[in-house]
Formats: sequence, structure tokens, C-alpha cells
Amino acid sequence: MTVHNLSQTNSILNRFLHQIRDETIQTDRMKFRRNIERIGEILSYEMSKTLNFESRSFQTPLSSARFNELTENIVVCSILRAGIPLHNGVLNYFDEADNAFVSAFRKKTTTSEEDFEIVVEYLASPGLEGKTLVLVDPMLATGLSMLNVLKALKKLGKPKSIHILSVIGAQPGVDLIQDYLPENAHLWIGDIDKKLNDKGYIIPGLGDAGDLAYGQKL
Repeated sequence: MTVHNLSQTNSILNRFLHQIRDETIQTDRMKFRRNIERIGEILSYEMSKTLNFESRSFQTPLSSARFNELTENIVVCSILRAGIPLHNGVLNYFDEADNAFVSAFRKKTTTSEEDFEIVVEYLASPGLEGKTLVLVDPMLATGLSMLNVLKALKKLGKPKSIHILSVIGAQPGVDLIQDYLPENAHLWIGDIDKKLNDKGYIIPGLGDAGDLAYGQKL
């Protein structure tokens, strides 16, 4: 898997990353969701440079002309619920893509906050055989959610290629999925932090993206 860490190059992305991390700014839910959406647009633009295009002709009011048209059959799959703003950002650029949705959540196995398993409970997706799978999840923490989702999607066919779009990740989670995915897969990510805390949250990270976007869950 090829890792594209966009924070390594200075761009307006750094401003949006700061705003979703800063505890004095991130509590504005509408701004938080919009910034995640913006980051999804930037990740999509960068990813688009690696996709396949074909030259096509068309007519302007004055003459004929040509343009390069995207030829990939894309399926955008988001992990609910935190993935929705990022999913919307991707759809702003790949507006003709098919869509898939999957739920993956942490289920406690004991009374301890540190002990949990990832449960995939809901999956709605078209077939993936020969298509370009774009899997979006804002936080790539332990990598277990992503890994379980990828395993659940296997029954829907083998994609031609896999692109994972994430806002912030932790190095252990990146390492986990890198060992699982093939060499021709790509991870497009805003920034990578070094570690997780004992509850499996990214440090320094930003907190719980789903709660910040939509409010606390039960």
C-alpha cells in the first residue's frame, strides 16, 4: 500500500486540520462538519491524479474541443456515522459515483474501556467486482474497523483498486492495514500521529469525530 500523507506538503489543508483539532474551534459542529467535507474534497482531488482518463471530444458554441474524462467505475463507501461529512466531500468531486454504507462500532467485551471488539452490523453496497473502491473514514485509529470492513466487503467481489481516504490516522493503524492491503492500494490521509492511548484513541488526534459532528451517542 502506498501512503500519501498530505500534511508533509504545505497547503490550505493544514488550516482545516488545525480547526478540527483545536478544542476552542472544533465545538462548532457546523464548522467541524464543513471542514471534514473540505478535507474530503482535497483528498479526492489528490487521488484523482492517479486515476484513469480518456480523451473525448465535445462541442463548444464556437468549435469542437477535447477533454480528458474519468473512466473509473467508482464506489464510495463510508463507515457510519462519522464518515458521512467526509463521504459528502468525496461526492462533491465524484458526483456520479455509486455509494455504499457500512456500520462498524466498538463493542465492549468487558467492563473495561480498554477491552473492545469491532462489530460490522449493517452493509449496503453495489457489487465491487472490477470497480474502484474508495473507502472513507475520518479516523484511522487502531485500524480494526477498516480491517473488518474490508473483510466484510470481500463477498461483494474483488475491486480493481482500493483507495482509503482518512483525515487523521495513528501509525499503528496505518501499519495494520498496510500489512493487509495489496501493494497497489493507496491511503490518502491528512496527517498521521504517532500513537494511541490506552483506550485506542489517536494522540494528539482530535477526540471523537462522530460526537463532534453529530453530538454524543448513548
